[in-house]
Amino acid sequence: MKKILLLFAFLMCTAKVADAQDIDSIVNRAAKAYFTNGQRIGVSIGVIQKGKIHQYHYGSTQKGKIVKANNETIYEIGSITKTFTGMLLAQAVRDKKVGLNDDIRKYLKGDYPNLEYKGKPIQLLHLANLTSGLPDNLPEKMPPFKAAGRDSQLFELKKIHDEYSRSQFLTDLHQVQLVREPGLNPSHSNTAAELLGFLLENIYGLSYDALLIRYITGPLTMKNTFVSVPASKEKQRAKGYNEKGTLMPEIPKDAAGAGVLQSTLPDMIRYANYHLTGKDDRVLLSHNLSWGDLDNSGIGLSWWLKTNFDGKRKIWTSGGTFGFSSYCVLYPESGFGVVALANENDGGAEDALSGIASAIYNEVYFSATQRASLGFGFSKSINILLVELNKPGFQSAAESVNDLKKKDDSFKLSEGELNNFGYYLLNKASKDKALEIFKLNTILFPGSSNTFDSLAETYESIGDKDSAIKNYKRALELDPGNSNSAEHLKKLEN
Repeated sequence: MKKILLLFAFLMCTAKVADAQDIDSIVNRAAKAYFTNGQRIGVSIGVIQKGKIHQYHYGSTQKGKIVKANNETIYEIGSITKTFTGMLLAQAVRDKKVGLNDDIRKYLKGDYPNLEYKGKPIQLLHLANLTSGLPDNLPEKMPPFKAAGRDSQLFELKKIHDEYSRSQFLTDLHQVQLVREPGLNPSHSNTAAELLGFLLENIYGLSYDALLIRYITGPLTMKNTFVSVPASKEKQRAKGYNEKGTLMPEIPKDAAGAGVLQSTLPDMIRYANYHLTGKDDRVLLSHNLSWGDLDNSGIGLSWWLKTNFDGKRKIWTSGGTFGFSSYCVLYPESGFGVVALANENDGGAEDALSGIASAIYNEVYFSATQRASLGFGFSKSINILLVELNKPGFQSAAESVNDLKKKDDSFKLSEGELNNFGYYLLNKASKDKALEIFKLNTILFPGSSNTFDSLAETYESIGDKDSAIKNYKRALELDPGNSNSAEHLKKLEN
């Protein structure tokens, strides 16, 4: 056991740190990988390392033209706006105007008996940590679209939301019916963030824009961050596109505290650096775990939180609009952060920007040899398990886990990470090893539908039809709503 721990410590302690010239090359490589998808238009990337700022611009702000982005280029940042709204909530807590556990109806005019579930009300905190149970968007019932194609429908959708007033929002809010207790399960909700912005306006008697200027963008000198881009800055706005390269409509006017903001790379770096280094109570509260756990994923005030594989905190947020994608990640213990802004949204662009940020961080702090190791990017426990499994083989995974648990109380494996590790092995063409990891996950987490679904997919990939059917059926027994298992089972049985 000591040898295992020493090996892991060696891997972590021998991490190298890149210099400025290295960072230029590292970012160039990460950006090049982003453009392997031929539809990508442009991307701006900012790196913060111990207070030093590096800024880069690639591609174009317009399709079919060489109009390179610069530090004045304005991007829609989508749901990253929610972290600004969360910070304003933290400001209201600082000012002793609210408590995080306050019933939201305390700050709403009128009667909303529907904003509770079995006597448990939605709290302000629930609006900021994705657990309110409110629908993703209002209005829930949309009129039928006149256009046939999805691209044209998005322009119709923008018009509907541009004309959707706050009074209509509040009228529709009266009709919402919660189907679960607030505070339990997170789910994306623009409605929750928009409502939180409205409540903060009620609390302070100021517009959302005025609140941002007073408490965030003004003090941080973010002069190019806007709720509504002024006419004098209009030429600085990048054009946003979808996966087909089709020009997309701008963010609807009613996006409010959920996604209305537009900004430049330098402004977003300034914002990220404040969260990276700031020690005031607003930042601390924004990054305080309010749901979940750090071993898998937790949530603060619209920031996602977890312990990274190297044992350091990782704090991140992302955003997407009709034609833009954005990502911001912070590693406070390393004084390191990355901001990436792109003028294209293809459904996978946010993940691609996350990939850029991870690639930059990993290459800055870890050698090529370290990054090539099988367990790189996974937790200490996964790496310890790997060392053990290299002795008797992966088929003894369950026994090895039991032995490791007896030897070390801190050894623990999460369902989500084991699942990710299994797919990582599968993608490495190590199907036999992946199969054993997925089997292990069903043993450790027998009540999870997803573990059996993943095991079934692996059996299906190696041609074991009977075992695949058996495990898809078990996944559906545990969760009748598992659509992936249902679809695969139907195909296999036919």
